[in-house]
Amino acid sequence: MNCLVTAGPTWEPLDQVRRMTNFSTGRLGIELANALAQAQHRVTLLLGELATCTVPIHATEARRFSTTEDLEQQLVRCARESFDAVFHAAAVSDFRPSRIWHLDAAGRSHPVSAGKIPTHLGPLWVEMVPTPKLIRRLREWFPTAWLVGWKYVVDGTRQDAFQAARAQMAEGRTDVCVVNGPAYGDGFALLQGDQPPVHVSDQAALCAELVRRCAHAHSAR
Repeated sequence: MNCLVTAGPTWEPLDQVRRMTNFSTGRLGIELANALAQAQHRVTLLLGELATCTVPIHATEARRFSTTEDLEQQLVRCARESFDAVFHAAAVSDFRPSRIWHLDAAGRSHPVSAGKIPTHLGPLWVEMVPTPKLIRRLREWFPTAWLVGWKYVVDGTRQDAFQAARAQMAEGRTDVCVVNGPAYGDGFALLQGDQPPVHVSDQAALCAELVRRCAHAHSAR
């Protein structure tokens, strides 16, 4: 099978020398790519350039991405290739900085535009705007692929996490969603279709189960 895996964080520029990102290390996506490669699949890994995981990469090909826009462009290019399965494990930034203001001594707001925002301006107000939800475009880009998305949920209960995951599956028309985060608790859950959630205890077990399900989905087609 020809598989595509995204992993690691995107980042968004605040100015020309500062940027905002998240805590993703890229480890899960790298380990999944390695597990797929070990199962004799051809694997293309799109990995965030700020990923800190040092696990050796055994994917057939690895390409780096930077911002959410860059990852989107790379996915569009990948859509010209023929992928049987797409695993979207990358931690895409939900927001990017837009307009920035500071207040003068009289309390008046002024827009800030500088290659490097000077610290003497004091407190800043940064407008954050949502980035595109790439997972909602995957089915458009890869209409025949087996699609797996991730939903990391921080607040709420385990049922809240499942509800958010199923909403993502409906919006993105994905085949499977991997659920994790504080709202879910230890380990991961796999949601597929109308089946009950399946719990897996750790990353190794998750990767093995995804490789198994991927092969089963391909043979069923």
